[in-house]
Amino acid sequence: MLSNNDILKKLRVALALRNDDIIEILKLVDFEITKGALGDLFRNPDQPGYEEAGDQILRNFLNGLIIYKRGKLPEPKIIRGEEETGKKEPAVIKKAGIKNNPVIRNKK
Repeated sequence: MLSNNDILKKLRVALALRNDDIIEILKLVDFEITKGALGDLFRNPDQPGYEEAGDQILRNFLNGLIIYKRGKLPEPKIIRGEEETGKKEPAVIKKAGIKNNPVIRNKK
C-alpha cells in the first residue's frame, strides 16, 4: 500500500515539480511548510529525520494542485430579487456554469 509520502513523491516526479513549486502550491491553500520540513517528507524511511506525511498535508497539496493547474473558482454572483422583479424576495445566489449552459442542460 502506498503511503502519503509515496503519493507525494510520485506526483512530484510525474508533474516535474521542484520543492519550491510544492511550497508555492501549499501556499495557495494557506498551508505553510519550510524547505527542510518538505525535505524530511521526501527522505527514505530508513534515513534519520524521515517524517510521515499526514492526511492534512496530502489533502492540502491536492487542493492546492487543483488551484495551481486550473485557477481559482469564480465567486458566485449575488443578485437581489427586488432589483429584477420589483418584488421583495430574498437574495438569490447564482453559480456560473452548469445550470446556465445550454449544452449541458439539454444533454440527455
